[in-house]
Amino acid sequence: MGKVRTTLVKRTARKLLEMYPEAFTGNFEHNKKVVSQLLEYRSKKLRNQIAGYITHLINRAKKREARKTD
Repeated sequence: MGKVRTTLVKRTARKLLEMYPEAFTGNFEHNKKVVSQLLEYRSKKLRNQIAGYITHLINRAKKREARKTD
């Protein structure tokens, strides 16, 4: 079983995606830089968790779109 993401991580990631949808991609390293510019968290772990969840959501949406077009 995988690790559980906290509500703070999920809520923050969804809010950032809603506010800045064009800023994020399916690349974790890019998303990590964008999250660090947009938020003022001091914790690297929290920044990485938020960036990872955003990457996960974007990649999942891309797969869903690919299935619709097939």
